[in-house]
Amino acid sequence: MSPQIDGQTELIAHLGFPTHSFKAPMIYNPYFASIGVNAVVVPMASRPESFAQVLRGLFTLENMRGALITMPHKVSVVELLDEATPTVKVAGACNAVKRLPDGRLSGEQFDGEGFVRGLKRKGLRLAGARALVVGCGGVGCAIAASLAGAGVAEISVYDVQPGAAEGLAGRLGTHYPAVAVSCGHNDPAEFDLVVNATPLGMNPGDPLPVDVSRLDSRTWVGEVVMKTETTAFLQAAKARGCPVQVGTDMLFEMIPPYLEFFGFPTTTPEALRSVARLQY
Repeated sequence: MSPQIDGQTELIAHLGFPTHSFKAPMIYNPYFASIGVNAVVVPMASRPESFAQVLRGLFTLENMRGALITMPHKVSVVELLDEATPTVKVAGACNAVKRLPDGRLSGEQFDGEGFVRGLKRKGLRLAGARALVVGCGGVGCAIAASLAGAGVAEISVYDVQPGAAEGLAGRLGTHYPAVAVSCGHNDPAEFDLVVNATPLGMNPGDPLPVDVSRLDSRTWVGEVVMKTETTAFLQAAKARGCPVQVGTDMLFEMIPPYLEFFGFPTTTPEALRSVARLQY
């Protein structure tokens, strides 16, 4: 079922670069068509150097309902907002923008919430857990913030750029003083949860984000890459007996609160999966 596009159609821009791995249009658009909502999510490939101009320009359109923000713009978009939620400030990243009635741009962050909701639904008890987050870009920061909010006891963060990890560790320490925070290594041993929040896995032959031989079979392993449903990293983790969460699980879990943010009828992850037309 394809969405009907006409003069009444409202637009949601899906902004990122590159766009080849985008999955949201394959979920939102069949859902909108299934419930008779005249709206469409459109992938828009915006390079970093033109992103600010693109974002501001899009929100001068009267039928622009909102924007989904993805890599590599989740961090840089924050300084373009007029209003941001505490979640955005803690994560240092934003993945949803809408125009308020007075014309100001408001931002929210749902990556971390989607990731955490998925883990909870699978049965992982986060209260008191130890978590390693590899990758401290927009999505990694958001997941770390939501894990802290969910009551983990300890978070270790790692990035190939040490300053990114140190910055995230500092923000976590400020906003979640009860959580033990460390940074500087990506050894997955002795953690209850290991998260790949890097782009590693989007391209064939990418190195793995951690040494999987150090994974314990009881460790949960989560992925954010959506280029394929089961990345090489998740395959390696499953081979060691680890329970896993695929990247698209996070996406399905975050869409209901996204819909509410944009003012559309909400739904459940199950309903979204029943109409989605995912391709890899």
